[in-house]
Amino acid sequence: MYNGYKVNHVINITDVGHLTSDADAGEDKMIKGLKREGLPVTKDSMLKLAQIYTDQFMEDFDSLNILPPKKWTKATAYVQQMIEMIQKIVKNGYAYETSTAVYFDISTFDHYGELAKLDIEELKAGARVKVDPEKKNPHDFVLWFKAVEKHKNHLMQWDSPWGKGFPGWHIECSAMACYHLGEQFDIHTGGIDHIPVHHTNEIAQTEAATNKHPWVKYWMHGEFLVLDKEKMSKSKGMFLTLQTITDKGYDPLVYRYFCLTAHYRKQLTFSYEGLDAAQNALHKLQNKVLELLEKPEEGEKTPDQYISDFHVAINDDLNMPQALAVVWDMLKNEDVNNDAKYDTLMGFDKVFGLRLNEIEKVEVSREVQELLTQREHARLNKHWNDADALRDKIHKLGYILDDSPTGTVVKKA
Repeated sequence: MYNGYKVNHVINITDVGHLTSDADAGEDKMIKGLKREGLPVTKDSMLKLAQIYTDQFMEDFDSLNILPPKKWTKATAYVQQMIEMIQKIVKNGYAYETSTAVYFDISTFDHYGELAKLDIEELKAGARVKVDPEKKNPHDFVLWFKAVEKHKNHLMQWDSPWGKGFPGWHIECSAMACYHLGEQFDIHTGGIDHIPVHHTNEIAQTEAATNKHPWVKYWMHGEFLVLDKEKMSKSKGMFLTLQTITDKGYDPLVYRYFCLTAHYRKQLTFSYEGLDAAQNALHKLQNKVLELLEKPEEGEKTPDQYISDFHVAINDDLNMPQALAVVWDMLKNEDVNNDAKYDTLMGFDKVFGLRLNEIEKVEVSREVQELLTQREHARLNKHWNDADALRDKIHKLGYILDDSPTGTVVKKA
């Protein structure tokens, strides 16, 4: 968007069919969620729980100031499109039916495993025992689960040409993406853990249905957030939510800034020390915005070179750490006009999303100004307890103070 492109962005919500294993095994994640929450294992409860999770996700999405997509899609609303895509795959000779499911036959697809650089012969040699004896290859994956055997009481079932059942997880994403973006599109994102199974299977089934290669031009995979060298994993109990850090007093935008300090393709190690550093940097940036507003006339040069450097950084596979470095270099350059700096920074923030345009100089009452003067006097004399008490008084009057080497900035609470 910053480069002037029209963007059609779609995000899908999986509310059915995703089993605990990406390899079509285990329990349905939503049923597992019902049991964890102590809710009745019913279809209504499942839909309600899915909506609760969706609402929380969207709330966090907004708190982090992430631009919403043009379209949100829920898997349960696109089952007919999934069935139609599976029918095309079967018709084109890439799938087969067993007594329990419709499987994609990976041996029929020449490009299988290209994204993950998988060696098909090695896959065959190291394959586990087939869970379903009717599978042709151990790594064939499910397009449609039939409501038989262990899935006969599955809460979500639809009629299909293969009998009652429900879609596999992989087909959901392909059907929704193709419905809204066409049979070929530019960018597909996701976590790095999706490469070897989920995205590999998405490519195979979609290209098998459309006979078009490549399905996606660019794959952009985010690396893991890690805790003590472990990937962020619910199964290992190593899992944080945005609420965890907001409960500790951090603004969600502090976490956003923290994420901007690492390239999305590289692991980012979470620590509260790192979060504190991000908080200090964000406060410093916010204070710089106020300084620019207070002295707009200072400086004579234009920021053209910084604008050019910023474009180079973001277009180099979203190099956000480099883009931030451009910002700080510009702010340090006293020769560049402050008014132009401000306008340029607001433009950059369309990418950073740190809501810098919402920062404004605060006019305070005489009472608050007197308290600020008293607090500054206490700080100069190192009477820290008095300074803290005065800070609390000012906060109760509706203001927040940010102390920095350049002085104290007052903001509305």
